[in-house]
Amino acid sequence: MKKLPELTVLFWLTKIVATTLGETAGDLLSMTLNVGYALSSLLLFGGFLIIVTLQLSLKRYVPFVYWFVVLATSTSGTTMSDYMDRTLGLGYAKGSLILICLLLVILFIWKLSEKSLSVTAITNKRTETFYWTAILFSNTLGTALGDYLADDSGLGFAGGAILIGSVLVILILAHYYTKISSIFLFWVAFILTRPFGATFGDLLTKSTAKGGLDYGTKGASFILFIMLLGLILYETYTLKRRKILP
Repeated sequence: MKKLPELTVLFWLTKIVATTLGETAGDLLSMTLNVGYALSSLLLFGGFLIIVTLQLSLKRYVPFVYWFVVLATSTSGTTMSDYMDRTLGLGYAKGSLILICLLLVILFIWKLSEKSLSVTAITNKRTETFYWTAILFSNTLGTALGDYLADDSGLGFAGGAILIGSVLVILILAHYYTKISSIFLFWVAFILTRPFGATFGDLLTKSTAKGGLDYGTKGASFILFIMLLGLILYETYTLKRRKILP
């Protein structure tokens, strides 16, 4: 039951692009199109349930389905986080703390139930359900944490991206040069690539007066969608050449 991608450089690059697109696309729906955080969250979470149901029904890894589930967790995570932090008035710091606690509870239950958090040992639908639930909450957390670093911490969009990028480099070095658990490093890296994408997405969309590049949510989402599509097509091509995909 090989339904997840290999953990290569291509995986992490695609993950960052997908989660960055989730940030800009979520903002496009909720703010640019003025749908609002609550309704956007309901619509996008409904889309997530549909695509993740398809993913769970598959018997093998299908790159397009897998990465569009990741994208769905990112878009819905963006609007759900914004709803908590802005509409409910929790703020970025408190929202991040709540989501960290929820994610830790999910990982704890997963560990208790399946005895391992390894993403290379997912062999049944129950374990895969834990996997996608953890990803949904990690991407929701990433939005709140990214907004906190960009706005409340005073680092700005570029500063937040540089800080998280530096931590990710440290995690890579720790993977190769220390004996720290690879499972622990994976989940820390997976969580942190979301706020990296969130801050990078804000850097692309916000005005120059706010420290951004002023592409707007429409322009940034289009660019990122083309990048994501290209990465998925490349992965599909390479897997077919290696005869891993039919």
